[in-house]
Amino acid sequence: MLILNTAGLQIRQDMANPAGHGRISILLICIVALSFASCGVRKQPVSPPPLHNAQIIEQLSRQFGLRLTPTDNISLYKAGSDWIGVKYRYGGNTKNGVDCSGLVCNLYRQVYGINLERTTANIYKKNCIAINRNKLREGDLVFFKTLGSAQSRVPTHVGIYLKSGKFIHASASKGVMVSSLYEAYYVRTWIAGGSVKR
Repeated sequence: MLILNTAGLQIRQDMANPAGHGRISILLICIVALSFASCGVRKQPVSPPPLHNAQIIEQLSRQFGLRLTPTDNISLYKAGSDWIGVKYRYGGNTKNGVDCSGLVCNLYRQVYGINLERTTANIYKKNCIAINRNKLREGDLVFFKTLGSAQSRVPTHVGIYLKSGKFIHASASKGVMVSSLYEAYYVRTWIAGGSVKR
């Protein structure tokens, strides 16, 4: 009986089967060669490429009128920038024309991988936890009452909060744009902020 031990691998071969010697020898040579070859290969650490370079952040800062940094959700701003200027179309859901909830649904699906209800009222009722204006964080939703009875608290307009009081939305008169929560119209029509349930 032949017992060989190479690199922690133990192989037994009965002497009564000499025909197996050739196969065992070839197997041992391959194992030893591979173990030496793998010792000589050193993997170099690979640095991941930067997700968003400074030039992109600067362009987005100018486009949104905000001072963006790498700590902001640059994916949200990049996705939003593709929609700015798209015309408003009631019930629209594409870049040929979009309404406010259509824009919010598209951006949330693209940036966060979350499917929201299709109407403003249902997004508010089913997808969000209401929050105060001073608790808003980037990516929260902002709701307004722009149509119907002033006594009703059912929102009719929605946008996505960015930072520094700015939000992106699809305006019925100007299409997809960035506005300020401090504009008199949005102060007057404000309903609530909404933190999306994850």
